[in-house]
Amino acid sequence: MSNIRLRNVTKRFGSTVTLHQVNLDIEDGEFAVFVGPSGCGKSTLLRMIAGLEEVSEGEVLIGDEVMNDVVPAHRGVAMVFQSYALLPAYDGSGKYGLWPEGE
Repeated sequence: MSNIRLRNVTKRFGSTVTLHQVNLDIEDGEFAVFVGPSGCGKSTLLRMIAGLEEVSEGEVLIGDEVMNDVVPAHRGVAMVFQSYALLPAYDGSGKYGLWPEGE
């Protein structure tokens, strides 16, 4: 794993600023937790680190490389959602046979 650094990261949706000049250093081997109420920007922050959401201002660095224009597949990070609420179409009951037979 590499260091993750955010330098003055801002996210705007239209004229609404949702994250303002976030600075963060996560060293190699450290464990980070983001907590807060619904709508405070936790998922947006993680999506920007993963490359799933564009950064409006500032830089996301993984190791010593700026990742702002690097596609998610080439960042070497992954995201796992605690709840499928962010992906309601994926409830596990589809074509995957996840339910025991007879139920």
